[in-house]
Amino acid sequence: MLTGIRHGGDIYSRDIFLDFSVNVNPLGPPESVKEAVRQAAEYCGLYPDIQCRRLRAALAAHYQIDEEMIVCANGAADLIYQLIFALQPHYALLPAPTFSEYRQALNAFGCRVFSVPFTREEGFAIDVMKLIREAKKRIEQKTPPEILFLCNPNNPTGFVIGRKAMEVLAAFAEEEGIWLVVDECFMDFLEEENREEENKNSPFPENSLLPLLCRFPHMIIVKAFTKIYGMAGLRLGYGLSAAPRFMQNISSVRQPWSVSVPAQMAGIAALRESDYLLKTKTIVREGREQLCKGLSRLGFLVYPSRANYLFFRDLREGAEEGMLYQHCLKEKLLLRSCADFEGLDKSYYRVGIKTKKENDCLLRVLADA
Repeated sequence: MLTGIRHGGDIYSRDIFLDFSVNVNPLGPPESVKEAVRQAAEYCGLYPDIQCRRLRAALAAHYQIDEEMIVCANGAADLIYQLIFALQPHYALLPAPTFSEYRQALNAFGCRVFSVPFTREEGFAIDVMKLIREAKKRIEQKTPPEILFLCNPNNPTGFVIGRKAMEVLAAFAEEEGIWLVVDECFMDFLEEENREEENKNSPFPENSLLPLLCRFPHMIIVKAFTKIYGMAGLRLGYGLSAAPRFMQNISSVRQPWSVSVPAQMAGIAALRESDYLLKTKTIVREGREQLCKGLSRLGFLVYPSRANYLFFRDLREGAEEGMLYQHCLKEKLLLRSCADFEGLDKSYYRVGIKTKKENDCLLRVLADA
């Protein structure tokens, strides 16, 4: 049995009716994506294009950037391992809590990781100035971080760091020669709140650093089709960077044929979807409000997520034993326990937002608990 790998979505080792442990689009993949996968069956006897040329061209047109700034991978997690292998950092900086795969990948390559904890007393909100202060401290102590990972919105909290704050961090990282890896896999779920009129038709999300790629060559943005297009089983992620050296390095360490023919064709089809994305944001907003109110009424402490998942805490006595997780499991519902996130325990959970009917089912089960 494999050990050391803990994520949501493990519906294979138990009998599960509804899986709330994953934060994937509740609509499932668009019909155009399913059709593309069916058509791809005709080409499965061929090797896939190593360079993902058609997919990269579609992404370049979508974001209005150069194709040479894009690299595709077998999901965002695959890309994270690739870029660490390409950059070979000795020291890294991570906020905590955050997506655990960053640390796991860094540890796998022998990199020393320094954590910057954001605590319950701070509401788990990430302060970029605290990250900068810690980086300066490490530089003074002769253990300078060569890479910094930041998930925006953060996983598991769903908190968003605004673009102005992110610009400050990116500028600092550029000045110090630190690789800033910004994971924006959940950015496309956000509804635009303060978009200026001149940027109304921009292909970039409001808080994304994508428009600033060329300004910060030490920045790498990680994105994926997995979450927003409901394509978790196809495994398709991509990275964007304006650093030719990085692109050359990652090309030299990548496994060939890592992106399958079905995944490439599905990605091209997904990028043509627009109404699907608008419908997604509406369902996510309504589902988030529904679950937030329902969880709060049941006495849970709910944090103000803006993503397609909610982060909450069970405040009952004995909650740190994970009894809520076990109760839901008996009812064939799977929650994401946050006990393996640094700085959290078994009283913290993350739930993916689903349809109204599915959300109601979860709330009924939690009420029984």
